[in-house]
Amino acid sequence: MRRHLEEAAAEAYPRIVAALIRVTGDWTLAEDCAQEALALAVRRWPEEGVPSNPGGWLMTVARNRAIDALRRVTVERRKLAELAALALTVQDGPGDGREEEVVDDRLRLVFTCCHPALALESRVALTLRTICGVPAADLARAFLVTESAMTRRLTRAKRKIAEAGIPYRVPQGPALAERLPGVLAVLYVLFTQGYDAGGEPAFAEEAIRLARLLRRLMPEQEEVTALLALFLLQHSRRDARRDAAGDLVPLDRQDRSRWDRAAIGEGLALLTAIGGDGPYGLQARIAACHATASSLPGTDWSRIARCYDDLARLHPTPVVELNRAVAHGYAHGPRAGLALLERSRAELDGHPLAIAAEADLTARDGDRVRAAALFRQAAAVAHSAPERRALLTRATETALGTPAGAAGGEPDGA
Repeated sequence: MRRHLEEAAAEAYPRIVAALIRVTGDWTLAEDCAQEALALAVRRWPEEGVPSNPGGWLMTVARNRAIDALRRVTVERRKLAELAALALTVQDGPGDGREEEVVDDRLRLVFTCCHPALALESRVALTLRTICGVPAADLARAFLVTESAMTRRLTRAKRKIAEAGIPYRVPQGPALAERLPGVLAVLYVLFTQGYDAGGEPAFAEEAIRLARLLRRLMPEQEEVTALLALFLLQHSRRDARRDAAGDLVPLDRQDRSRWDRAAIGEGLALLTAIGGDGPYGLQARIAACHATASSLPGTDWSRIARCYDDLARLHPTPVVELNRAVAHGYAHGPRAGLALLERSRAELDGHPLAIAAEADLTARDGDRVRAAALFRQAAAVAHSAPERRALLTRATETALGTPAGAAGGEPDGA
């Protein structure tokens, strides 16, 4: 029963919220009504059974709640009439043309939540809250703020959408090309929030779900497909990235039999359907090199280095330069990687993963004493306890002469 409810909620929640926002213009009312519908399903479905059309049932309940709320205030009759028609939008078959309107509602909601007028953190939080239904308390824990502070942040974001007159629509023509990268960037940050060493794993799952939705709605956009492929290939290693104690496992020591082969297969299949020469396409191809290698030495580091060269030209950021240095260090020798790191030292100064990468390359170049000191330096400024423990372990192993593992822009060497 719980599985049925979770599946129905995941599919129907963004549809309901998006449709109610379109009709009422009231974000809080839309979310409250959708949540009330889910709460009613939790009480009734165990006794009455799962309806034949769970999404239609939830939409009808949420629509009725919205009608009741609006009848208590002075509203236009037009809004009530549109609300009364919402149940038909979900319950009728896809051949009647109504499904297209629902799909557009969800896509409009994604672009509104990710509008560049909002701060990036607000975009991520609003996307999680409005589209995924993540409680404010969970968001607060992930963003390291109090629940009241997160509630205020969400309220400010919604108020800015209303006051700034941010349109509830999908951009068209050149405007779409301008806005889409911002939407994909929000999903990327959302995935990273769940994939990083100290992240919330459920957020990575939500990012994958949203990327699937976006691809279904915009199948012609290659970078959308590439982003989904990247998420699947990265997330395929989730079960092997930590040991029984919860500590991070370097890429070269992961049990590759625990990698999710179905996710890898899906990610590779997506890549074959696109050119893959955009920023996310290049990152997905890098992830594919890792996912298909039988061991760290067997990884095609030369191809990864070439992909990072291309990525650095398209999207020159400190993190890209860091990963590029690591890739060249494995493809062409540690001194080649150290030379690239030196060129980017000003931008990467003090970053724990940059220090860890220098430590790894230094160890492979033969200076274990300096490398161990660098690993300890990186641990001192690490962003999370798992990263700190992993780096201190590397420092001890390096000092004792244990063969070095992989280090790079991500804790497991991706």
